Formats: sequence, C-alpha cells, structure tokens
Amino acid sequence: MASNGVVHVIDAVLFPPLPTIADIVIASPDHETLETAVVAAGLVDILNSPGPFTVFAPTDDAFAALPPGALDALLADPNGALANVLLYHAAAGAVMSSDLSDGQMITTAQGEDVMVTINMDGVFINDAQVTVADIMASNGVVHVIDAVLFPPLPTIADIVIASPDHETLEAAVVAAGLVDILNSPGPFTVFAPTDDAFAALPDGTLDALLADPNGALTQVLLYHAVPGVALSSDLNDGQMITTAQGEDLMVTINTDGVFINNAKVIVADIIASNGVVHVIDAVLVPTSVSVKETAAAIDHNIQITPNPASAFFTIKKENTANISATLFNPNGKLIDNKLINTQYYDWPIEHLSNGTYFLQIATEGKILHQKIVICN
Repeated sequence: MASNGVVHVIDAVLFPPLPTIADIVIASPDHETLETAVVAAGLVDILNSPGPFTVFAPTDDAFAALPPGALDALLADPNGALANVLLYHAAAGAVMSSDLSDGQMITTAQGEDVMVTINMDGVFINDAQVTVADIMASNGVVHVIDAVLFPPLPTIADIVIASPDHETLEAAVVAAGLVDILNSPGPFTVFAPTDDAFAALPDGTLDALLADPNGALTQVLLYHAVPGVALSSDLNDGQMITTAQGEDLMVTINTDGVFINNAKVIVADIIASNGVVHVIDAVLVPTSVSVKETAAAIDHNIQITPNPASAFFTIKKENTANISATLFNPNGKLIDNKLINTQYYDWPIEHLSNGTYFLQIATEGKILHQKIVICN
C-alpha cells in the first residue's frame, strides 16, 4: 500500500471516451459554418447517434469559396436543399483512409455516390481534397475536405418538366424548341409562371402564342430568362434586370413580397445545376411583343386516342382538311413529322421508349399541342 493512497493494477490501458461526430464538428474552430448548417438542418441528433458513419467535413474556407448567395440559399431551405447537401457528405459505416481505393464509389446517406480519386496529389472525394484524415469518433470517423460536395442537381429544364404546376410552361418550352438551351450549362435565372398564371391570360392569348412558336412565344419565354444566377438575396428594390430577350424586368420588394414586374415570386431559389428557378404567379410579356387573340386552338374536330398509348395512337379528324402532325420526344427533339390526309391515322410508337411525348398538330393556321404518354 502506498503512503498516500491505494494502487490498483489492471490488465488494460484506459482511454477517455471518444467524442461523437457531432462533438468533433462543434468543437472544431475550422467547421463553424458546417456546425451552423448541421444545426439548421436538424441533423445534430443523427450525428450523435451510434452510427457508425463516415463524414467528409468541409471547412469554413470551403463554404466561403461557394458562389455568392449559394450558402444563403441553402440555409434558407434547411429541410430541403441544405439537408440534401449535408447528407451527401455522410456515408454509412466507418470508412478509414486505409479502406479507400482509387476509383472507388461510395454511396452517401443522400443516396447518390461520391467517387474516390487517389493520385500523386493526394486523396480526393469527387473534386474535394482530403486535408485531414481519420479523426476517430465514438460513432465513426471524420475526414476533413477542402470543398463542399454537391449531389448532381437537375437542370432548369428538368425542374420545369418534373413540376406538376408547370405543364403549360413545359409545353411552351417544347413548342419553342428551348429545351436544349435550358439543359445547357448556362447559368440562367428563370422566372417560371405556373399553370394558373397562363390560365389567367386573356382568352386566346395563349393560343396565339402557341400558334407562333418561333416568334412571339419564343420572345415571351426568353423574357422570363436572365443570363447568370440571380438568387433572391441578390435582388434589390427598384433593380432592373436585362433578360435573354433583350428587354429589362423591374424588381419590386415591399411588405407584400418580391415582384418581377407585376408578377409575385411565390417560390424562390430552386437551385439547378445550370442556374436557379423562381416561381411566379403571372406571365411576363415584353412591351415589344404584340399578341393578338386568334382562333389558334383546334376544337373537338380532332381527337387523339388512346392516351396513354402503347403500340400506336390514332388521330381522328372530322373535317377534310389536311393536317401536319409533328411528334417530339421528352427532351423536345423532333422524332417524326407526318402529313395526314385521311380521316384516321394510326401512328406507330412501339419502338419508342416510355415517357411523355409532345404532339403538335397544324391545320388551316390553327395549332394544337397535346401530351402523349407512351407506356410500352
């Protein structure tokens, strides 16, 4: 027995308990932005849970290197875009640096994969370099990275096509042949009118636009697009924004909300891989476009059945006039064009992939746009 106490001999080395991944992030002076983001997204409890998890942790400098307004846009949507991005930085299981191999794909908690690259310059997760590896936690491991990882985002065209509130805008974009542009790198800012916005136009206006897809319709649609990324945080009261059509839009911000000309922004900052979409409640028409009310729509003299269709769909017309019918694929590319001079025409589609296609029918100066759902 010692003179100042008791000594007990044990057969193992004792270590203090390891911190959780959440503890590591919160205690790190280089991860204050990540801490803020994790708290905002409500993910602290998950990062304190048993796991185990692997977390690729971007530094404050990594977040600071994002384009202006990008972090604010994420924080403005904590349960959507922000949570999606944060979960893309986490994977199930404890993956140590010694477990990584060049070309390895790791499935994240968000559902998409990240790719590991190992070369003479170091270890990379997608394009982010691992600057500190193997920080051990009680519920996994943390690797520090020098860039923020983003899961693959949809294009602006993808967002419009997938939205149940933008079917008219989708049909208009297809008719005007602008799908490829909205799938291109951009970047663009698009103010997207809802179906209700198009329905509120004066009678005949939408039909008149669709009857002139390469003229008035294209001009109107380009008036809703702005080169570059203009997030809601970039907008100022009284600001003038030059559109892809060439004319300016005016921003008004007051106690009632944010307005583009007289259209109210009802959903802001839908982030795309090639820009951003803001949903608006009215259609913007440039002053240089004169839209005349015309009888542009085809009436019930033409029927298209069945829809959805599999092997074929039938075009039936009750009058004797010839019609020109053009079929576009879901990306707006022309598939086929036919001149129909019979009362019935069976259009074969069994060779086409499943999806939503677009049929444009023209006769006697009138235009019809019809979605065709193919289910083979």
